[in-house]
Amino acid sequence: MSGGFDEQRAGAGGRSNPIDVHVGHQIRQRRTSLGMSQEALAGVLGVSFQQVQKYERGFNRVGASRLHDMMRALDVPIGYFFEDVPGDRLRVQHGVSGMRETQQKLDDDILHRRETLDLVRAFTRIADPGVRRHVLDLVRSLGADSPS
Repeated sequence: MSGGFDEQRAGAGGRSNPIDVHVGHQIRQRRTSLGMSQEALAGVLGVSFQQVQKYERGFNRVGASRLHDMMRALDVPIGYFFEDVPGDRLRVQHGVSGMRETQQKLDDDILHRRETLDLVRAFTRIADPGVRRHVLDLVRSLGADSPS
């Protein structure tokens, strides 16, 4: 695709905007929790899988109409993409340091770690509700023993 707004570099000066990065993380998190590949999502959206990668990394901004398509493809409300946006928008607008801080918060956020996504994906594949309950109880008990 060429020249569309959502194909453009997300931030000014060649930097990704933290909000675009957050939206990308939300797209990736939902896609992987559904067990959907980048190729499958790309097929539904009518873009290349490389474009989906760029969206997920926040490298390319997701335009409004594409975000609407994502909402439908991933079966989430539009607000899902903006849930728990780190920091406030005013601080982010005040320079690169705010963007770095926001990006660091995203990187540190356990919900965006690969192991968390892998755990959620594996958990959702457990068909037996009793087994899921036992796994959840086990994870809770292991977490209670961990130092905070």
